[in-house]
Amino acid sequence: MSACFVLALAATLAPMLVLFGLKFGIVSSMAEELIQDPRNREIRPVGSGHYEAKWFRSISQRNDVAFISPRTRAIAATISFQNPEARPLQIVEAELLPTAEGEPLLSVNTPIPQGMGEIILSRSAAHKLKVSAGDTIDGSIARVLGGKKERVHLPLKVLAVANPGAFVRDGAFVSLALLIALEDYRDGHAVPNLGWSGNLSALNNDRRYPRFRLYARSINDVAILRNALETQGIEVRTRSADIEIVQSLDRNLSNIFWIIAIVALSGFSLSLGSSLWANVDRKRRELSVMRLVGFRTNSIIWFPVMQAIFTSVLGWLLASTIYLGVEQGLNQMFPTSLNMGNTICQLLPIHYQWAALFTLVSCIIASALGGLQASRIEPSEGVRDV
Repeated sequence: MSACFVLALAATLAPMLVLFGLKFGIVSSMAEELIQDPRNREIRPVGSGHYEAKWFRSISQRNDVAFISPRTRAIAATISFQNPEARPLQIVEAELLPTAEGEPLLSVNTPIPQGMGEIILSRSAAHKLKVSAGDTIDGSIARVLGGKKERVHLPLKVLAVANPGAFVRDGAFVSLALLIALEDYRDGHAVPNLGWSGNLSALNNDRRYPRFRLYARSINDVAILRNALETQGIEVRTRSADIEIVQSLDRNLSNIFWIIAIVALSGFSLSLGSSLWANVDRKRRELSVMRLVGFRTNSIIWFPVMQAIFTSVLGWLLASTIYLGVEQGLNQMFPTSLNMGNTICQLLPIHYQWAALFTLVSCIIASALGGLQASRIEPSEGVRDV
């Protein structure tokens, strides 16, 4: 009968482990995809504004901000690239993104452009220009000043080529100083650092930027940061809808799991408690004799409790073994069709520990019925059997 209850516990616990493994594996995979793609943490302004350096400093000091950088006007953040050594010669019109330390779209070990002569090309632009890290390309921009068309050229060293997902269009990551220089030149101002002539009245102090690049520290901070910006009257766009879908799925699956777990464990606990009560009744003669020869009530109560503990441990071990087999089968059957890697079903070591703890506590509570029955056994009942 004890073996039957071990099997019953395993039959109850194993499906719950599989259900929670599916819940944790699917949600974790979806959340991991959101976390690994920094674009899901991006917060983009709608339209143009007037953002001062003071505002950028205040936002960068927030704990939920991972990266922020000013951006110049979109029309000024473009440049023409060409590789003089490539044949046939091809001109690539590229978009420029300001970058700095902590750039979320680049790999950790990627060098960051520091001056006005360094860039990181997108994979698309590098392919068209037929260049790689270490090569030098020509960048040029044009303007019309005083009715005269002018064009300047700037040699740019390619520090690295960004991964394909960093920026899918033709573009490059550059320092903010280079972007400011390009915008000033297009506005007709001189850029002494690069030897470009023009109006000397350019004001770099108290410059206001129309846009910004902003990334939250985690996907859970996106909604908080969005709300904070909207309270300042800044309209932004985020991927919070996709994030909310994953979070909602996590909440709903958790609720379903706990409902099933509570119902299943409650039913099993009542069944086990009734069995231990009946088992104490069957062993009533033996237990009364033990009381008669000197065993105390507390010692007798341990009889159903220890039986419950052994049942819980053996049932948990069997259920865990069954789950591991099911997990391997599920992860081999579905990852290709669901495009979720190899973690459609997954449990962490801490989950096994919690399952063991809950099972043990439930069985010990269930043994209270048997313990109550055992405590009522009097030594006198065993006199007739001595």
